[in-house]
Amino acid sequence: MNLDIIYENNRVIIKNAIDFEPEHIFECGQCFRWNREEDGSYTGIAYQNILNVKKVGNDVIFNNTNEKDFKEIWVDYFDLNTDYSHIKGEISRNDNIMKKAVNFGSGIRILKQEVLETIISFIISANNNIPRIKKSIELICERHGEYLGEFNNKKRYAFPEVKVIRNLTVEELKECNTGYRAPYIIKTAQMIAAEPIKLSELQKLNIADCEKALLQYHGVGPKVAHCILFFCVGHMAAFPVDVWVKRVMEHFYFEKDTPAKIIQKFATEKYGIYAGYAQQYLFYYARELNIGKK
Repeated sequence: MNLDIIYENNRVIIKNAIDFEPEHIFECGQCFRWNREEDGSYTGIAYQNILNVKKVGNDVIFNNTNEKDFKEIWVDYFDLNTDYSHIKGEISRNDNIMKKAVNFGSGIRILKQEVLETIISFIISANNNIPRIKKSIELICERHGEYLGEFNNKKRYAFPEVKVIRNLTVEELKECNTGYRAPYIIKTAQMIAAEPIKLSELQKLNIADCEKALLQYHGVGPKVAHCILFFCVGHMAAFPVDVWVKRVMEHFYFEKDTPAKIIQKFATEKYGIYAGYAQQYLFYYARELNIGKK
């Protein structure tokens, strides 16, 4: 994206932003700490920073930030240097189904998330729905995360550090609506604390080896591993297959019940290095329109 940026006191404005729609970005299931405000803006927390994002006309306004943080945190977090128009063109070539999905979620951008938060969040996401996932994570942050201050009349908290999570009891985590996932979260946090994950090290592994490494964590199955691969490690060919993606792929491409591994193989061959992006457009398209729901 060619950025025409205005830096003001406590806010940054991208003029005439393309391929950037807050609703598409924050409602497509990739992250669980962004919430819609009454004015249609979204407030979220990442890297221990509170940010409010709003689109007015063709401009995107980032409130509660400055030039330094915008350049050091938010440009990378919102993947602003990636050409999404090119990606959408590549994955939708000769594919009318993908063209519809891309047009529907045209403003999606893939957030570059923190490793620990992504792993724990997607462990919680297993066999769960988005409102419940968001509530669980919010409770974990409110009860065990660092207080960051008040914004828009609400107290805000960071995602807890691994040393905090590893020392929680199963009962304390279950009080945060994590259910049967509580022991998985604690055991995984203990593993990470014993041998801290370095994103740079994960990024050096090929996608198969990286998936194998992630599957060692408690509560991480193939779908969760591929979410982690895509949303924070940077393996853009990862293709998480959840209920909605399975439904939409079966509905449009297979017309029958199909194992997740076959769907994943098909997507990898069809979309190549952009498979993860294709998954995200399909997920948002299917879930919002109830496509393939039985």
